[in-house]
Amino acid sequence: MNTIQSTREKAFDWAVYALLTIVSLIVLYPLVFVLVASFSSPEAVMRGEVWLWPKDITWMGYTKIFQNNEILTGYLNTIVYTVVGTAINLILSVAAAYPLSRKDFAGRNAISALMVFTMFFSGGMVPTYLLVKNLSMLNTMWALVIPGAVSVYNIIIMRTFFQSSIPGEMQEAASIDGCSNLGILWKIVLPLSMPIIAVMILFYSVGHWNSYFSGLMYLTDRDKYPLQLFLREILIQGQMQEMLGVGDDSHARNVMEGEAIKYAVVIVANLPVLMLYPFLQRYFVKGVMIGSVKG
Repeated sequence: MNTIQSTREKAFDWAVYALLTIVSLIVLYPLVFVLVASFSSPEAVMRGEVWLWPKDITWMGYTKIFQNNEILTGYLNTIVYTVVGTAINLILSVAAAYPLSRKDFAGRNAISALMVFTMFFSGGMVPTYLLVKNLSMLNTMWALVIPGAVSVYNIIIMRTFFQSSIPGEMQEAASIDGCSNLGILWKIVLPLSMPIIAVMILFYSVGHWNSYFSGLMYLTDRDKYPLQLFLREILIQGQMQEMLGVGDDSHARNVMEGEAIKYAVVIVANLPVLMLYPFLQRYFVKGVMIGSVKG
């Protein structure tokens, strides 16, 4: 009986491994294809000859990127928006989640209910735009980081982490020893909350890095455009050129250059996020599971 059960368990494990391998390949292949296409000849990519390995290796896309001052400006702007926005997000999320996790905080359930209400009902795009305009934030960096300064979903995750992972007795002992609430947060809670902080940094930074719609709505000065807006323009121009068809040699050359730049920009745009994740990976699973399942 045990032998049969053991065989079934092994068969089930192999089936799970096989399924996860297939899913992983499906998820990874688009990224691999874009990476390979960024080094391949645009003609070979458009003919569908590129699959897993580069063909007629060329650096044309990357050369054009680093010769384009607007793309470099957008890259720098996106870094600034991501760093500043993530810092604001993290500070406000901690400032909201910590009091809501304290049992001695009066009215915390009512405040939590009001915050959750905003997850289902919001003012909408037009009132938000008018508010940003009345606050004189149009065409400024603050229009991209202030309206989304907090995420109720992330605050709930962080609050649950504080409640389930930070012993209340430890905070009470620190309070008896004369530590203030701010001191408890700074010296006890935050050092023990690195997993959830790492998760929040990843969530918020990826959101800022990939954001383009806020810039499309609120920015008019091209010197303040994030990288994603320039990437969007490149993709739209490439699609329009393909729809119009290839005419003379100069037009064909523009189409090929646009194809090379498109894949190269995608790689360059996602490289910082891909580099950030390995440093936060060891905290990621622990932070999400404890913050969202327990309590």
